[in-house]
Amino acid sequence: MAKLPVTVDKIIEKFGPHKAYPPQVGFHGAHEPDKLVKTHCCYCGMQCGIQLKVKDNKIAGFEPWMEFPFNEGRLCPKGIQRYMQNNHPDRLMDPLQRVEGKGFEPVSWEHAMSTTVSEIKRIQNTYGNDAFAMLSGVSLTNEKSYMIGKFARVALKTANLDYNGRLCMVSAGGGNKKAFGLDRTSNSWADLKHAEVILVAGANISETFPTLTHYIWQARDNGAKLIVVDPRVIPLARTADLHLAVRPGGDSALFGAMLKILVDNDWLDHDFIKNHTSGFQETIEAVKDYDLEWAEETTGIPKEQIMEAATLWGKAKTSFLLHARGIEHHSKGVDNVLSCINLVLATGRIGKPYCGYGTITGQGNGQGGREHGHKCDQLPGNRDITNPEHRKYIAGVWGIDEKDMPGKGLTAYEQIEAIHRGDIKGMISICFNPLVSLPNNNFVREALEKLEFYICIDTFLSETARHADIIMAGSLHEEEEGTVTTAEGRVVKINEAITPPGNTRRDGQILMELAARLGTGDKFSYNTSEDIFNELRVASKGGTADYYGITYKKVVDNMGVFWPCPSEDHPGTPRLWEDRKFKTPDGKAHFNPVTYKPAAERTDKEFPVVLTTGRVVSQYLSGTSTRRIGKLVDQYPEPLLEIHPKLAYQYDIKDRDLIKVKTRRGEASFPAQLVETIREDTVFIPYHWGGKQSANQLTIGTLDPVSKIPEFKVCACQLIPTGEKATVELTETAYQSYLPAENSNDK
Repeated sequence: MAKLPVTVDKIIEKFGPHKAYPPQVGFHGAHEPDKLVKTHCCYCGMQCGIQLKVKDNKIAGFEPWMEFPFNEGRLCPKGIQRYMQNNHPDRLMDPLQRVEGKGFEPVSWEHAMSTTVSEIKRIQNTYGNDAFAMLSGVSLTNEKSYMIGKFARVALKTANLDYNGRLCMVSAGGGNKKAFGLDRTSNSWADLKHAEVILVAGANISETFPTLTHYIWQARDNGAKLIVVDPRVIPLARTADLHLAVRPGGDSALFGAMLKILVDNDWLDHDFIKNHTSGFQETIEAVKDYDLEWAEETTGIPKEQIMEAATLWGKAKTSFLLHARGIEHHSKGVDNVLSCINLVLATGRIGKPYCGYGTITGQGNGQGGREHGHKCDQLPGNRDITNPEHRKYIAGVWGIDEKDMPGKGLTAYEQIEAIHRGDIKGMISICFNPLVSLPNNNFVREALEKLEFYICIDTFLSETARHADIIMAGSLHEEEEGTVTTAEGRVVKINEAITPPGNTRRDGQILMELAARLGTGDKFSYNTSEDIFNELRVASKGGTADYYGITYKKVVDNMGVFWPCPSEDHPGTPRLWEDRKFKTPDGKAHFNPVTYKPAAERTDKEFPVVLTTGRVVSQYLSGTSTRRIGKLVDQYPEPLLEIHPKLAYQYDIKDRDLIKVKTRRGEASFPAQLVETIREDTVFIPYHWGGKQSANQLTIGTLDPVSKIPEFKVCACQLIPTGEKATVELTETAYQSYLPAENSNDK
């Protein structure tokens, strides 16, 4: 691409690259593609099948992959536009080094590697191995997730490894392991469409997992009743039989009250409870005082609706309960999850057709990424790093002495706190943008500035990467082969469509070279991604997440294989627990008593309004990729403050007024969007933006004691009208006028 006119450079500086490079100025593939590559979307945990069109080693577009059984060609707005990231002018094409007073300058790979290794050694020799930490992400393949876990423990020799799944699914994982001894959605989505009742709690499926909506519509066509629990009338709730507008933080009170109603009306599966569970009496004792008046006051839901929800659930013959971050992003997220599971166990609706329970994973490999070792407390196969037998087995696979394997380290937000204390001095991150994703991000920014050395592996210059000393230009999803595991537990194949462009390198190649320079190259001598996967298979063998029987060929031949799959002649396990043999020590599913606890921060006279956060349909996570794709940005160009008209009236707020939102951690201004689809005591801000537009300047860093997930979904705020109107800086028509003509050579 030739140098663009100065006018375009000015647009980039003022308005961002998505306005200077709308889709029609992107790559123009001529005629037919060179090839179609069957692979999967790089975004949410649905991992929809897609065919990428390749022309001249560039992604030129896509075609639906009609045969893939989950989405059958359907894609969401992000999936349709995902190919646009590949040819984006913001793509990092060389390693970069921060130069004082000059910003970043390209350097050679030799310089980037030698500087990084020298600094790692200096920091660890001075302060100890755990003074150098690592943060990873679960938009990476299983192979890279596995290798990162091994890299941190074997090459870096640090205990302090964690990942951005700590901000997503760990409360679900903690609850699932307590109740079932295994962490996976119990059924394939195929069972969902035949359930009589579907309860969706804290999962904005239509916007964040749009292709899953099809299965719910199929269930509705079959007569299913739909209950949606959410403080907002999300799109799925608009046609629900029952929408429970829970006050943020009231989830476990709601589910506890529903459990009491099940007990009072004997809507229980006594045979299942007696023969296949433990802890029932202690659990119902914990909710014995949860009468409807208390539940209404605590949850903000009319008691008649709570009774109706329990009746629908209790009288059904088949049911499916789904939840996501809405109930998990809490200082009591694990309790919320367990209170959901208690409803499922009380009615015995698990391990049989059309009955299930599931966690919808938010990230591209949110399921597989939390199974194979880049969590601070975990080893491959979902093993426990503190368990001597588990440590011994994995040490044997890795060819190291068990005593040389680090122990349990700090979680993601705890690492930030440790930097402030001076315990962590250096860090390497990959596929993680903590300056946007973590709560209380002014605190995070201060931590990044305290690091003696920070290296970032990424494809774009994220907000966090701007604080790095060295940036290594890594690979996109379509530039490396591997597997991922979908939200329903199906292992699928990611196929390399193109090779990394310019002077970029594959992430796996970067990690292997760093390992070699750190003196452990013999432990990372992989020639292909399949070599890594085959080692992962052995490492997972006998664990609760057992992939041993899954091979690349088997995945391709069957369009995915559900784990656990303990042997090559095993077909995989789409539906768990049909044999009623749970993975707990006593072989039973465990009820867990849950006592309602309020949120860590409650409203008061100074901060009288509840703030909650979430996602929008056109953006993904911290927006590093999606905020660079013009059509996705145009669909939702800025974070808005959703506020009910009645609450707005109290503050004399009108639509598009610029409102300062203040919490005990910071303040930021957002345009008001008056909607009747939110509770009158609550405001909502999406979190995909950084800088002054970041919702996470405001959120609280209080963690769940088990999962260590932050409480993104509840904090107290005050609303301060600024007296200004928010304006749209540049319209579609306006920015088009600055672009070179279609027939110009300057494209």
